Amino acid sequence: MAEPDRPRTPQPRLRPVPLIFEPAEAAADPEHFFDLERIEDPRELLTRATELTHAFRAAADRSVEFQAVAAAQLADPRRFDRLTTADIAERADWTEDYAKKMVEFGRDLLRGAVEPTD
Repeated sequence: MAEPDRPRTPQPRLRPVPLIFEPAEAAADPEHFFDLERIEDPRELLTRATELTHAFRAAADRSVEFQAVAAAQLADPRRFDRLTTADIAERADWTEDYAKKMVEFGRDLLRGAVEPTD
């Protein structure tokens, strides 16, 4: 007997490795990057560099979502201090067309029409 159709449970997303804050001394050394320069084993280096790549991508995606939400909030016509998309574009160093898209994306996020990145 065949099993009835069941709603599919979404697979949990793998959380990227957390980014570890680099101390000020490390920022002063242009060769220093999350201790990757100290890893001698190429297998370990590839693993750690890949983890960092995924973490940076996830962080970039998440920060874009926060930018979009902020843009939507700043453009909200109910705000007495509302900004135009041109003003938002100038503040964020975007084109006005991109600012319009970000405002719409932010509105979608605020309405829950888009799932935020984990």
